[in-house]
Amino acid sequence: MTGLSEQEILRREALKQLRELGIDPYPAEAFEINAHAADINSNYERDKTAYKNISIAGRIMTRRIMGSASFAELQDSTGRVQIYLKRDDLCPGDDKTLYNTVFKKLLDLGDYIGVTGYVFTTQTGEISVHVTSLTVLAKSLRPLPVVKRDESGAVYDGFTDPELRYRMRYVDLTVNPENKEIFIRRSRVINSMRAYFDSQGWMEVETPILQPVHGGAAARPFATHHNTLDMPLYLRIANELYLKRLIVAGFDGVYEFGKMFRNEGMDRTHNPEYTSMEIYVAYKDYVWMMAMVEECLEHVAIATTGSARVQVGQHEINFEGPYEKMSMYESILKYTGIDVSAMSEEQLIQTCHDLGIETDSSMGRGKLVDELFSEKVEANLIQPTYITDYPIEMTPLAKKHRSKAGLVERFELFVNGKEIGNAYSELNDPIDQKERFEDQLKLAARGDHEAMAMDEDFVRSLEYGMPPTAGLGIGIDRLVMLLTNQSTIQEVLFFPQMRPEKKARVTSDEDFVNAGVPAEWVQVIRKMNINTIEELKAANPNKVFNDLGGMRKKLKLDLTMPAKDQVMAWFA
Repeated sequence: MTGLSEQEILRREALKQLRELGIDPYPAEAFEINAHAADINSNYERDKTAYKNISIAGRIMTRRIMGSASFAELQDSTGRVQIYLKRDDLCPGDDKTLYNTVFKKLLDLGDYIGVTGYVFTTQTGEISVHVTSLTVLAKSLRPLPVVKRDESGAVYDGFTDPELRYRMRYVDLTVNPENKEIFIRRSRVINSMRAYFDSQGWMEVETPILQPVHGGAAARPFATHHNTLDMPLYLRIANELYLKRLIVAGFDGVYEFGKMFRNEGMDRTHNPEYTSMEIYVAYKDYVWMMAMVEECLEHVAIATTGSARVQVGQHEINFEGPYEKMSMYESILKYTGIDVSAMSEEQLIQTCHDLGIETDSSMGRGKLVDELFSEKVEANLIQPTYITDYPIEMTPLAKKHRSKAGLVERFELFVNGKEIGNAYSELNDPIDQKERFEDQLKLAARGDHEAMAMDEDFVRSLEYGMPPTAGLGIGIDRLVMLLTNQSTIQEVLFFPQMRPEKKARVTSDEDFVNAGVPAEWVQVIRKMNINTIEELKAANPNKVFNDLGGMRKKLKLDLTMPAKDQVMAWFA
């Protein structure tokens, strides 16, 4: 048991004792459930007769043992409910082992149990389950972080470190169950959007994740190799080109919710693996798509939050249409005072330099305009805003503008300073499409790692004829951020990408002494479940000082209490 904390050692010993008593701590049999915590707490007072014979399961989160009777809190997927255990009711015969030994000594906070019984109200007015039988369902071998709440419900000493929360989401959602609401809303976003599309008669489809050509977006792909075919493959950066093949095949509307993968940077709004929704509808254009997006997002906002108006940080975002519209050139002019519409590549480079925007030799005209827009315009677009009519160099898959030379029929939807949607009147001219791909190859030769590759099969599909089509992609993660008032993409992903976990080296008693901990206090520190220097440094200094005093009293130690400034020095 080298490297285990005292708590982990004790729990493994309890596990052994349970087995010695003939109790399987991980039983295979199903445990039938007919009630949940939220249902009991919400409905018992209205219909007490419905809760005379209930069966519920969950984790033990708190408990108060009072001799022959005890209270505990059981947490299931819906919340917590108090349970009451009376020794003679739980163990009506002479054998009191289940209460005296199993419940009182061998079960711990975090263990899963199933109980049956009936609901009643205590003398203090708290709804509780009077337990008549108890089944051990899973023994927890690691202690959960103890999250304390005051009488008003405010959290202190919480499990709040983002690094730990994202890496151990299973712990985060157990001890911070309020965070489940983020993911419940995420599910509502996807389900309500799907329901809207289905109501229009469009079909949900699936397209390949492993693709021989990385296409459909300007992004750097993840590359892999298929051994049997002896060929390179790429994790998709978009599903656009496959969905448009289905429009060629004769479907009127197709959509897909799917994972996309881009081998690029990570920050508060970017994760290398993210969820996108793309939809393509035949015989439509980008003007029609703007109206559809407004109707769809208002529907999704109401289904998710109950209102089309959503609080995001300090702003109230209104998803009711119509949304403001500006062309890309107009937006740059509005926020910089500079008209870039007729500028050459050299003039754009100079303009970027004048504004303090970095450029490099791989950037073509489209990338330079995009960089200007990103640096000087995006952050100003708080309410839903369509930026329309992009330079042709920026968008190899969109149709040339019907009346404005050098532009394409494209819009991006910006909300709260970030792009969440991208749409085109889709390019369906196969000759024009091939020439655009060839222009992308020239950018790739200049060192642009995000330039699109030539997709000969997609061009071939267009040669068979694709009707006029409107296409749209929406970043689901960013939309969920807005509808849950979160500022980082990691908060809305169950398991965001993380750097490799740093394994803390085994810390010796001498290491603690070298860190300033008096030798006689090292074992006390370990009993507080602090077993490495890293854990000590990550702890709250004031809490450690107070806990030392508590342990000294609890263990009746004849040790001189270290001064507070001495303890503070351990964290320097």
